[in-house]
Amino acid sequence: MLTVEALREALREHLALVVRGTRLTDESLLALGTIFGTPEMQGVSVLNQQADEVRQENLVVSNRMLLERPTGTIGRGESAWMTELSYRMRPCSIALLHALEVPAAGGEMAFANQYLAYERLPDDLRQRIEGRMLLHDESRLNDGSLRKGHVEVTDPREATGAQHRIVRTHPQTRRKALYLGRRRNAYVIGLPLEESEALLDALWAQATQPDLVWTHQWQSGDTLIWDNRCLVHRQDMGGAGEGWLIHRVQIRGEVPR
Repeated sequence: MLTVEALREALREHLALVVRGTRLTDESLLALGTIFGTPEMQGVSVLNQQADEVRQENLVVSNRMLLERPTGTIGRGESAWMTELSYRMRPCSIALLHALEVPAAGGEMAFANQYLAYERLPDDLRQRIEGRMLLHDESRLNDGSLRKGHVEVTDPREATGAQHRIVRTHPQTRRKALYLGRRRNAYVIGLPLEESEALLDALWAQATQPDLVWTHQWQSGDTLIWDNRCLVHRQDMGGAGEGWLIHRVQIRGEVPR
């Protein structure tokens, strides 16, 4: 049996873990999450602050449709590479997904190692991003639709969202990783727009090279745990994600440094 510290060490070493074939209640999923830190509500705004007292039922969310809207913030079919909640001042550190129902056709979730993405950068590209900050747009949901209360952003320099270093240092391992968030409406602070766009295209090409990617094939009963600070991910739930029931817990993170 794995001890708590062994589970934490496994995540530090492997960055993503799968626990297969065990159906968890919401209480069990939440308890598993607390091994890695303090669970938090899955708020959407960069200005959102964690309340001192949060009802437990707000800490586990679902992608099940209720009254024609999701009861949680799990995307339905998004396929773009991303970091969870990078547009917040304190993005989540660890995320957990538990698949209660998976359609026969299945689906997959891919992860790209951003430690290695940074370490393999060509010297000239690494020098260009030294000390640079990136603006992470919050106007769009995971599926690309406009977030309620936001206006269409046509110039990334006018986007709202947190600013983080393009290269962050993991608070536990002390390793450096690329921290790119999402490609849409991102902007490298201080650069002309065309130069920012070209630089981000080059960085994303490096960040998602095939030999950096591991792909998980979903099965019912899978629990997937990953470190959101050093991985980007992309999921394919088969179009609109019909036939899925996935519950989610996320762990409060720190300000990226």
